[in-house]
Amino acid sequence: MQRPFLTNDHRGPQSPDSVHRLHSSSHPLCRHLLWLVCGLLWLQNGYGQAPDPNDYLYPVEEVEGFYSASFGEMRPNHFHAGVDIKTDGVEGKPLVAAADGYISRIAVSPSGYGRALYVTLQNGTTAVYGHIARFRDDIEQYVRHERERLQRNRIDLWCTAVQFPVRRGELIAYSGNSGSSFGPHLHYEIRETATQRTLNTVRLGIIRPKDDIAPRLLRLHYYETDTVRGVPIHAARAVRDIVETTPNLYRLANAEPLEIGPNGHFVLEAVDRRNGVTNRFGLYRVTLLVDGDPIFEYRMDGFTFDQSRYCNAASCYPLQVRAQNEAIRLATIDGACDAFYPLVVERGHIGARPGTTHCIRIEAEDDCGNCSALEFTVCGRKAQSIACDSTAQICDRRRTTTLQAGEASLTLPAGALYESIFVRPERLDAQPIAERGPVRLSPRYRFLSCDVPLQQAATVRIRAYVPEALRPHTTLAVINRKGRLVPAGGTYSRGVLTARTTLTGDLLVVADTVAPTIRPLFNEGADLSQARTLRFRVSDDFSGITSCNLYIDGKWVACDRYPMQGTAVHTLSKELAPGRHVVRLELQDACGNQSVWKGSFSR
Repeated sequence: MQRPFLTNDHRGPQSPDSVHRLHSSSHPLCRHLLWLVCGLLWLQNGYGQAPDPNDYLYPVEEVEGFYSASFGEMRPNHFHAGVDIKTDGVEGKPLVAAADGYISRIAVSPSGYGRALYVTLQNGTTAVYGHIARFRDDIEQYVRHERERLQRNRIDLWCTAVQFPVRRGELIAYSGNSGSSFGPHLHYEIRETATQRTLNTVRLGIIRPKDDIAPRLLRLHYYETDTVRGVPIHAARAVRDIVETTPNLYRLANAEPLEIGPNGHFVLEAVDRRNGVTNRFGLYRVTLLVDGDPIFEYRMDGFTFDQSRYCNAASCYPLQVRAQNEAIRLATIDGACDAFYPLVVERGHIGARPGTTHCIRIEAEDDCGNCSALEFTVCGRKAQSIACDSTAQICDRRRTTTLQAGEASLTLPAGALYESIFVRPERLDAQPIAERGPVRLSPRYRFLSCDVPLQQAATVRIRAYVPEALRPHTTLAVINRKGRLVPAGGTYSRGVLTARTTLTGDLLVVADTVAPTIRPLFNEGADLSQARTLRFRVSDDFSGITSCNLYIDGKWVACDRYPMQGTAVHTLSKELAPGRHVVRLELQDACGNQSVWKGSFSR
């Protein structure tokens, strides 16, 4: 059997020699152990000594020990940076220091991790706790004081080693649902303190989920590749369902050999599960072997945050954003990050000459060591022509490129694209003005489709006439893949809207003239002497709330906003005197629309 010829040589970081010897062993357990050893060697050689899992205490108490998300899951525009620990559907579970150290950073934000603590540990790592409901009392008092001193709800405080030292197992906070959270849980990370590189806590044995379920392999996609005027063109030539024949061993549903051309790559669609939950999880490792020789490996041991957006290159982005599964590209593209590929031979691209057949094996492993494999045969055929508008404009990812369409332009800096592409910028007819929602002030302009992700922000400029009354409320909007308008910011000056954005899709100028809404969740003059909080229902119809200021008796007080729940909450101080108190809540959205609510309560 003849080995496929491989094209476009690009070798990433090579794994130890034992990786190449691995597949001479036929015993699955031996193979798995060898991969584990190689992974630890690669981790230590590339990034220093791996932390000792015995150093760490479990970070949350009084929970069943189930999970809702795994480390490194592929999400639109980022890898998931930690593990999500279920808190049994409730808030208020005790969070404890994983090891001796000190609280080095305290953050409060309506988005992202919400209320978060960063604990610098003595072993050279930092533990991160996200989506907290409240900090322990002394930390809470310090944060409240700093917020009111600075009159800022969103705050990021850096602490010295003597401010909040902690011992292993010491209470530091209570679990919650703050920030960009869709349900009560703890987002938990371990990072290297010196580099802030976040680590795969499950693979390192720091977190040990109950999991004896191997990844489920769902579909295989084959993309044939051609190069036209230096631009790679990928065409989907085959999609095959995958079926399980024996436990953890799969084949293609169509048992006939899969025809492939002289140059292409595979994309694996797969999902992982864990015991006791219905959540879907990401994969840790995927390896491609041709005739028994490994030619490609993707592995998720950790990353720095400037590498997180490269998930758009590690995945097949158009598939990834539409599926509930992971769509892992078993090859590298020009703009991929080498850190995720310990083994790459000629970019993982494979091809077969007409009349030749080859054995393919794809191994998929989760971070608990459970492994599934897909085996099938490919046969070579002649290259098929790939439709391409070769007269279109080239966007070279290595150079800054400005695209023009009518009164609009889009400038892509070098490195913004993951691959060079052909584009044909165009001005489209304006859509009918909706009865509700933002006012549309320009035609639509199409530069990049929603299926083209960006690593860096592009600069958009659109010349449009905007009535004077609407100018303070003007923003760029993008029509996403669901046909919805999404705000993208920007400023309007001298007849031109300018914005920087990583969003792609049809672009247009709109004005958001609708102010945020406020509804108190208490009656006017209500007796709140037994209440712990002052609560409001708040929302905005388009550009989003950017400013929230609450005053009691004319004094600015801290107020937490929970966008996912649509609430704003102030924790009442025990020092608030009995009697009637006047309340004023001010909100402003990203387009400058303001709302004010005034009322009172008694204490």
